Amino acid sequence: MKWFGTILTRLGTAGELLQFLWERKLWWLFPMILVLLLFGLLMISAQTSPIAPFIYTIF
Repeated sequence: MKWFGTILTRLGTAGELLQFLWERKLWWLFPMILVLLLFGLLMISAQTSPIAPFIYTIF
């Protein structure tokens, strides 16, 4: 799994976080982090898109 380590080092801080979670066997945190990232992307896209009023009614 040498390629896994090289990919993580290229990701910088996010790679260090993923490597820490992988080594400590905290795999259950990966889905939580993914959901938080998707939620953040939804919020960013809601601010700059014409569908913002429709997304705001969901929350």
